[in-house]
Amino acid sequence: MVWDVDDTLFDYTTADREGMRAHLAVEGLLAGYDGPEQALTRWREITDQQWARFSAGEVGFEEQRRDRVRIFLDADLTDAEADAWFRRYIGHYEAAWSLFPDVLPALEALSASHRHAVLSNSSLTVQEHKLRTLGLLDRFEVVLCAAELGVSKPEAGAFLAVCEALRLPPHEVAYVGDHPEIDGRGAAEAGLLSVWIDRRTGSAQAAGEAVCRRISTLAELPALVRADTRFGAPSTFG
Repeated sequence: MVWDVDDTLFDYTTADREGMRAHLAVEGLLAGYDGPEQALTRWREITDQQWARFSAGEVGFEEQRRDRVRIFLDADLTDAEADAWFRRYIGHYEAAWSLFPDVLPALEALSASHRHAVLSNSSLTVQEHKLRTLGLLDRFEVVLCAAELGVSKPEAGAFLAVCEALRLPPHEVAYVGDHPEIDGRGAAEAGLLSVWIDRRTGSAQAAGEAVCRRISTLAELPALVRADTRFGAPSTFG
């Protein structure tokens, strides 16, 4: 069983929103917006744009962080200044970290029958720290991230790399992620059993759903993977 992290295991959206809200208040930056939500929307849009550049291999992990800060502040900051601003944000962001309530029960339910790994489009330093802080790191025998792999989801190479690390063929590995295209379609097209955890929309979204098993809570996951016999005995799933 291979897992995405952000907005799958870890409530990234809430932590990012609450962390940035607190950070902007302390930095005195809310006055330039009609309200906190407008500032947060702009931060999210910039983050999505720069993350897309990182995922496409146009910029490095640290560079996309610095560019997010420079664009948001509309300032020509040095690397050190951008890094310092982002570190201050990280302090507020980490204070808001939490797991979704269905995570530990699902991991416990699958602990005896399935091996577990992580594949993330972030960096190993970031995600290992996050998983350790949240008390999850020891539950995974493999943690792979795009920054170190040099390939990111939805590219098949990212999914095949984690299968290789587990020494399992793709058809014996299930992948669980929150994005119907990056996670869902990407995993399916790489040959994995693809499970889309759709926590927020509650309605059909994107073409990825056609190739994913869609669930709204991880409580549905154990029954889903145990019932799937297309790939042989459920216990062979990574």
